[in-house]
Amino acid sequence: MSPEQRLCRISSHLSGQRFTLWLAKSAYIKMKKTLVLATLLCCTGFLTAQKQITLDDCFLFYKFYPSSGAKYQYMKDGLHYVDLDEGKLHLHSVLNEKFDSVLTLKLPPAAAEFDQFEFSEDETLLLLRTASEPVYRHSVLANYFVYNLQSGETTPVYESGKQQFVSLSPDGVQVAFVADNNLFIKDLKSKKTVQITRDGAKNKIINGLPDWVYEEEFSPVDGDGMVATKWSPDGSMLAFIRFDETNVPEFPLTWYEGGNYPRRSTFKYPKVGAQNSVVSVHLYDADAGTMKGELMGLEADDYVPRINWTPDNKLIMSRLNRLQDTVELLQAVPERIISDPEEPQKWIPTRLLLRETDAAYVELESENKLILLQQGGFLWTSERSGFQHIHLFKGTPGETGTDLTPGNIDVTAFYGVDEKNGTFYYQTASPTPLDRQVWEGSLKGAAPRLMTPGAGTNEVVFSPTFEYYTHTWQDANTPPVVTLRKRSGETLRTLINNSRVVNLRREYGFVDKKFFQIKINDSIVLNASMMQPARMDSTRKYPVLFDNYGGPGSQTVQNSYDGYVGNWHQMLVQKGYVIVSVDNRGTGGRGRDFKKCTQLQLGKYETEDQIAAARYFRAQPWVDAGRIGIWGWSFGGYLSTSCILKGNDVFKMAMAVAPVTNWKWYDSAYTERYMHTMKDNAAGYDENSPVNFASLLRGDNYLICHGTADDNVHWQQTTEMINALVKAGKQFDTYYYPNRNHGIYGDNATRHLFTKLTDFVLEKL
Repeated sequence: MSPEQRLCRISSHLSGQRFTLWLAKSAYIKMKKTLVLATLLCCTGFLTAQKQITLDDCFLFYKFYPSSGAKYQYMKDGLHYVDLDEGKLHLHSVLNEKFDSVLTLKLPPAAAEFDQFEFSEDETLLLLRTASEPVYRHSVLANYFVYNLQSGETTPVYESGKQQFVSLSPDGVQVAFVADNNLFIKDLKSKKTVQITRDGAKNKIINGLPDWVYEEEFSPVDGDGMVATKWSPDGSMLAFIRFDETNVPEFPLTWYEGGNYPRRSTFKYPKVGAQNSVVSVHLYDADAGTMKGELMGLEADDYVPRINWTPDNKLIMSRLNRLQDTVELLQAVPERIISDPEEPQKWIPTRLLLRETDAAYVELESENKLILLQQGGFLWTSERSGFQHIHLFKGTPGETGTDLTPGNIDVTAFYGVDEKNGTFYYQTASPTPLDRQVWEGSLKGAAPRLMTPGAGTNEVVFSPTFEYYTHTWQDANTPPVVTLRKRSGETLRTLINNSRVVNLRREYGFVDKKFFQIKINDSIVLNASMMQPARMDSTRKYPVLFDNYGGPGSQTVQNSYDGYVGNWHQMLVQKGYVIVSVDNRGTGGRGRDFKKCTQLQLGKYETEDQIAAARYFRAQPWVDAGRIGIWGWSFGGYLSTSCILKGNDVFKMAMAVAPVTNWKWYDSAYTERYMHTMKDNAAGYDENSPVNFASLLRGDNYLICHGTADDNVHWQQTTEMINALVKAGKQFDTYYYPNRNHGIYGDNATRHLFTKLTDFVLEKL
């Protein structure tokens, strides 16, 4: 995936433009801005020999983009790992740095250009993905092949169309996949394909893969998407979720492709208060070739964000109510199947293992919220203590569990359990909420061992034996350094050091990002970051641009390297701008109460905090009080829009890319989690939707941009905002991008957008 394509996963940070392109504007603007820039360069003491960062450097050549290393897949022996490099699989040794063996694959042309690989449990088979085409944020359509490493045989999974969510059975005998919304199983020995479901139909029934809202809102942040089909550990059973989206309203998209008439498509998208998909969980007996039955315990409005198998082949589904303040773990009891006397339907009873409630909402971000143990019982992450922590349950109904992770810090990632040694591994937002550390915990409750002391952001990938791990460290001013280490922490070798980027930072005069806190009042202190020109002139004042996101649980003020948008920020700093970011109330890393205080009034405190932070900067002697701006993408676009309206006395300008402008137009699962429905919380919607405050805009310093094929935050949000601004008689600027989704990329769109954003900064701020 190219850096440009990564944009589809970035919804809060983007911008850039080459100054020389802007100079091609009118003679008057050219003369005026040239003089302003010359003054800035002179007053800040920049050397003429210093290399200037350009838009092409940032978004065409990706000159400063750091390497994060290959996506290593460890082998089961824990002593070897495999990566994909230039279309070839390389086998490396953990202990022998010089060992590099290329796996020879005799692939047919159709399978040769694979972009993803996965080993079977016994490592005799490879599942290869080719000809991928994106569907939504996580999902793709592709052709899959199974390659036998022993015989050299290549087997296409399905030859009647592209597939989705393809998975090998743990015993390597079968492969499950979805095609045309139906679930299939292929026997890899007989090559026979069995169609499990037959009712799949576009915009009606989906078997075995998530609908739009599940994929967008219930996918783990660090995974490949929400999983709606799972094999039992012994490979004898297949569990899947069926989505009946027949009554979910459809949203239209229009595609401009050069024909006499544009092409139109629709997809199911439930907005606030609308009908969601009716979901059900089914169990298929792969050995017998028959449907086992449907799990009991669900109501029409329930979500099923996860299905899991215990090590002894018992199915567990997570039941989440529509308000998302209660989650239950329900275990199937297939030995007590109930037959429906009126129709050929079999029902599988369930028993309650755990129920968790929260006055606001239950946090479900992590795929590893539930970790089932080989020796029985499970690990469960919860915010019941006020911070996200890991708890041990033995599996007995009604038990309260044992806390395993101490302290007033949030657990931010889970890396796995080594049951043999009684340890588990996790990440926390410590020693400050801006940092990330990795720990070794004890299943017996002993004190955890800190594996990565110091500040910065630490992330790891363990081998299956947990004896070795790849460790990535970075901070705000140092690009990622990737090393291979022993469990003890001893470094075996450095895999990536990004010395090229380190040298370029020095060569182009990159400035360091500094962290500090802003005290709003006696009870509210906000984390902030800032980048200032290298040589501040005490005789002049500087413009300030806020870079924000601010959404629930997010953090932009974090001690990690921003090697993408951060390069554009450095370009603006070279031009004399100060770049700041402030994590408002509602953001993550600071416990449950700080994050969930925005409940039922999403955007209220976030806006107030950004405005208060702007007032703080306005009072600084080096700040030009009349030149404070703000910009953001997605939730950040919502927040920048809200701030330019409600904070029109402190913010001179704002730029919003793909913003939400009225919460009632966003999807049900996300918005209702924080706001409930309009019926229950009309004031919360009315008072915190920017479209209702268009009359507060001052001047013509507002820019709004959107992709017309945005399946996430619909173009409707921007067009309705434009309607409100026109009705209020307000002048503004807008750009829209045909056929582009939420990331606005492809065919020069990224660079084009950043051209506009940079021009707007130079012209309006």
